[in-house]
Amino acid sequence: MHLIIGLGNPGAAYAQTRHNVGMWVIERAAARWSIRLTKRGTAHRGAGRLGSELFELAGTLDWMNVTGPPLKGLLRECSLTAGDLILVHDDLDLDLGRLRIKRAGGHGGHNGIKSVIDAIGTSQFVRVKIGIGRPAPRQDSADYVLQAFTKEELEVLNPCLDRAVEALECLMHRGVAVAMNQFNVREKLGEDEGAQPG
Repeated sequence: MHLIIGLGNPGAAYAQTRHNVGMWVIERAAARWSIRLTKRGTAHRGAGRLGSELFELAGTLDWMNVTGPPLKGLLRECSLTAGDLILVHDDLDLDLGRLRIKRAGGHGGHNGIKSVIDAIGTSQFVRVKIGIGRPAPRQDSADYVLQAFTKEELEVLNPCLDRAVEALECLMHRGVAVAMNQFNVREKLGEDEGAQPG
């Protein structure tokens, strides 16, 4: 079974912000897979099966900076480990609309990821990163991630969100290595781990 979680902040005021693109992917996946997400506390959750693979979808577990404890509780509730977790989140260090799958690693300054690592005691879980681009010079990163996308930015981002759902399907059915090879687009030789020429 897979636990697929999209990070974000709860409430309508934050729903359309850059920091919530992980939840957007969960919503698209639920629509594509005909899963009804229901609100339980601050989380939106739904379960289903894709072929032979069982999964639980969840998004916006709590405020981004304290995501870890409720995520740990959800792993325990589902009798799963970090190896069953796929975390979908925004990434400032990726160009807008770029998708990258990573097997493990540090938090890279992302407070939501830091909270998860601190709570579950390991960084050994799969991440699906959605590039949201960098803030303008002298713009604070915390302000940037809590702003809404422009119309032009959404036009760039939307295809990436659809590819992220495809990447989740690939991760469940074919595993991390295949998904990384298929969805990690290399900008220059050797940049992305697991990427192959193609």
